[in-house]
Amino acid sequence: MKSFRFATALTLGVFAWCAARAVAEENVWPFRVAQTDVAGDIVSWEAAGPLIFRKLSADGGAVSGFRPLFARWTGPLGEVRETDVVYPIFTYRTNGDAYRWSVFQLVNRSGSRTPHAAKGASQLEQENFDVWPFWFSRDTGTPESSYRGLFPIAGTIKNRFGYDRLSWTIFPLYGKAEKNGAITRVTPWPLIRTTHGTEHGFAFWPLFGWREKPDGFRREFYLWPLAWKNVVRAGADAPAGTPPRREVGFLPFFTRESGPGSINENFLWPFFGYTDRTQPERYHETRYFWPFLVQGHGADHMVDRYGPFYTHSIRKGMDKTWVLWPIYREKHATTGKLAQTQRQVFYFVYWSLAQRSATNPNVPAAEITHVWPLFSAWNNGAGRRQFQFPSPLEVFFPANERVHESWSPLLSLYRCDQRGVTHVRRELLWGFLTWRRDELHREFHLGPLLSVDTRPEGKRVAFGNGLVGLRTSAGHAGWRLFWFDFSGKATKLRASAR
Repeated sequence: MKSFRFATALTLGVFAWCAARAVAEENVWPFRVAQTDVAGDIVSWEAAGPLIFRKLSADGGAVSGFRPLFARWTGPLGEVRETDVVYPIFTYRTNGDAYRWSVFQLVNRSGSRTPHAAKGASQLEQENFDVWPFWFSRDTGTPESSYRGLFPIAGTIKNRFGYDRLSWTIFPLYGKAEKNGAITRVTPWPLIRTTHGTEHGFAFWPLFGWREKPDGFRREFYLWPLAWKNVVRAGADAPAGTPPRREVGFLPFFTRESGPGSINENFLWPFFGYTDRTQPERYHETRYFWPFLVQGHGADHMVDRYGPFYTHSIRKGMDKTWVLWPIYREKHATTGKLAQTQRQVFYFVYWSLAQRSATNPNVPAAEITHVWPLFSAWNNGAGRRQFQFPSPLEVFFPANERVHESWSPLLSLYRCDQRGVTHVRRELLWGFLTWRRDELHREFHLGPLLSVDTRPEGKRVAFGNGLVGLRTSAGHAGWRLFWFDFSGKATKLRASAR
């Protein structure tokens, strides 16, 4: 379901490269191709083909850069929001007073742009600096929550990775983990482990080990991972008095999990087994030579699998079908007022998503289609259509604006943006050839060599971007020759982007 929501956002958002509506352009390719609005202000431009660029964003800010080396996002007042250098190698982002920079997600630093000395005691914010997997640090201004660690030499980490505290000295010789009052020491990891506090336990890995709580929780293993015996209490949301879940296993011969209204057994694991559940909904599943033959049916879940030839399953409203796995997959889901259908061939070679109203079938569907690496096509269902050829990245990064700005324009030879029946713009070879039309205006540009501009007041054919050309006016017969007329040239960026 997460991937459906993820792709839906892109379907309705389409390309970022046409955020501002342009009505005319100046084409001096490869020096500059500029889009202008009705006031003659520049809303976007590119130079040196697709390499150098700047354009306005929907929030009144702008994005500019030198692809793929550099890209910068600024706000309406010119404040820097993000800077990327050969994304994803280096990124720098700001959000109010906070900042974060990262080198390939391995070297990371985040914190406040206001120095500690300029803040009051109540205003101190944490400063984090990591060099994975060797150095971890956090400075909050107080020793209780600050830490430093040099792995594997010595150090401490607090409130990260699902633990309250992690510390080590010459790891794996010594390590300590604290979580919810349970303290576990490993000396050395992973051979000897002792636990005390809210839990108690001991392990001599891989021969045997155990952990238990006073509430009845207990886990045991023998000759890990071959044998285990666990007693796990019901979750906090279970009714009072719910008995615990019990788990036993001796691989590969037998495993069993049993709890309130549920039993799951496997024989010659994982090939043969069954699941029988009566709570919260009835469900029964039988497995033969898992994962190839699986049959399961219940009130909220069903699966018929004859792998790898055919699989059909329904769970929590999600209907999935595989045919000749991994060749073809189809998925249907309805969430609230939206119904979605996703189809895939070899996962990403063909990928499509259609979204429509679940309550009004007359509303047009929004669709996105990728045929990798040939093209991507978008249709938001409200008259907006876009197309890109080739499209080697979009299927892998469907909602990644940084990839769309830094990399996609370099790899696309042809693009089309259609806003309704009459508003269409097409470009080929990074703007060398462009066609544009709306209700009253049509343009064609062959770089600076030839431009044809047709409006209700007349038609203009120019060579050399206006060095010489012909013009005719509405109501007047014949053409007039002109020289050195560059009146169509766009000259400025809108003030809000400066």
